[in-house]
Amino acid sequence: MSVRCTFAHVDLAALQSNFRAIREFLASSSSPRPPGIVGVVKANAYGHGAPAVALALQDAGATILACADIEEAVVLRKAGVTAEILVFGALSVSDLGGVFEHDLTPTISTPGAGRSLQAAAAKHGIKLACHLKIDTGMNRLGLRFDNLEYTLPELVASPNLEIVAIYTHFATADDPDDPLFELQSKRFEQVLDRLPQLGIHPRLRHAANSAATLRDSRAWYDLVRPGLMMYGVVPPPLASTIPLKAVLSLRSRVVAVKGVKVGEVVGYGARWTVPKPGRIAVVPAGYADGLDRRMAGASSVLIRGKRAPIVGAVSMDMITVDVSDIRVETGDEVVIIGEQGGERLEVREIAAAIGTNPYEMLCRVGTRIERIYQ
Repeated sequence: MSVRCTFAHVDLAALQSNFRAIREFLASSSSPRPPGIVGVVKANAYGHGAPAVALALQDAGATILACADIEEAVVLRKAGVTAEILVFGALSVSDLGGVFEHDLTPTISTPGAGRSLQAAAAKHGIKLACHLKIDTGMNRLGLRFDNLEYTLPELVASPNLEIVAIYTHFATADDPDDPLFELQSKRFEQVLDRLPQLGIHPRLRHAANSAATLRDSRAWYDLVRPGLMMYGVVPPPLASTIPLKAVLSLRSRVVAVKGVKVGEVVGYGARWTVPKPGRIAVVPAGYADGLDRRMAGASSVLIRGKRAPIVGAVSMDMITVDVSDIRVETGDEVVIIGEQGGERLEVREIAAAIGTNPYEMLCRVGTRIERIYQ
């Protein structure tokens, strides 16, 4: 039984609603064959809790899920996930046993990964279905788009590997002013045109993350890979008419209220000086729980439906908030992310205020915070 009063509430019904809304959005396009959806549940499902989220998406109709590495995928299998699981990450230095033991779909993103997977598949006596990642300009993982004549022949000659899908990843899909998105799209198209000549005939193609899904239907291909959008957050600065619902809220309780005098200071480093007689409330959530230290002086919490600015330093286990203008008592609910009394603190707003992005805000929700699923 938890004795801490800070919880992350995860609305699985909202998650499933978002999945269906994205599916309906894709189906409403002029495309004769709408793409399928890869439910991205890496990084503990963006902080929401991967096992529960994956099972909820599977129940909503997701047939493919994706995570970062074999270890994340094994957690999902042990939780009872039966849908196909695509592993995005590099595998050439990994223990590949989990790929075969847990029926995972690996990504070949380096020549070394191809060699390792071929050797392991031959040892198991099977033909292994794989996705091939192409680097079209992000310069992270993937076979370079302009070097395939040298890197693909070895893969084509690998008798125990079957390339069933090819994909790329956009570096700037969320930046409408950056020309790299169009350049990457063009390069990927050129690769697709050349693949048959190089001996590869994939059944599936995919490229679009949340931002690319919203931005350009030409990037949809056969599958799209919504992550942030599935959790109810539109990647900034983009906008969307899809009826998405925030899945996660972060809530706590006031554990102490005290008066402060003019000129006194609050918190580590004495960073906030009291400007007038008032009161502060103490909330048991800090940077060990994933709150960013930059929230002090830049963000607020909700108490009794009103915004209470975070003052002083965000410390390891708690924050202090200015409640001079709010009638507050010990035990009052505190909303750090979410809605209360008609007022709302959205993760996009908080991220913008402290100079980060919603992905980081969600993924940083700490492991000691219990997730409550509803």
